[in-house]
Amino acid sequence: MVRGLTLLLLFQLCGEFLSRIFKLPIPGNVIGMGLLLVALILGLVDVKWLEEAADLLLSNLGLFFVPAGVGVMVYTDLIAAEWLPITVATVLSTFVVMAVTGMLAQKLETREPDDVD
Repeated sequence: MVRGLTLLLLFQLCGEFLSRIFKLPIPGNVIGMGLLLVALILGLVDVKWLEEAADLLLSNLGLFFVPAGVGVMVYTDLIAAEWLPITVATVLSTFVVMAVTGMLAQKLETREPDDVD
């Protein structure tokens, strides 16, 4: 598990480094996930090395939402003043995600077994 957590943190650190050095508008943790994806595809990192760490993080996922919940409570005045754009953005993005997920599921469902690698 230590190796998995170390790898995850190293990829995040590399992403943060690249994001700040090149002043990219993309968060470093997103760049780090992209680097991890590339490393997994190229076979530089074995999925087995990350499984225990990923399971630990996923089993405690709810704890990662506590700061966001506290942030919502701290900024209630701002949220109350901007409730309409927040609500519209939330509803629209929810429908967009549902539509894209549905279309992707239909496309994958209609694939022939021979098309799958």
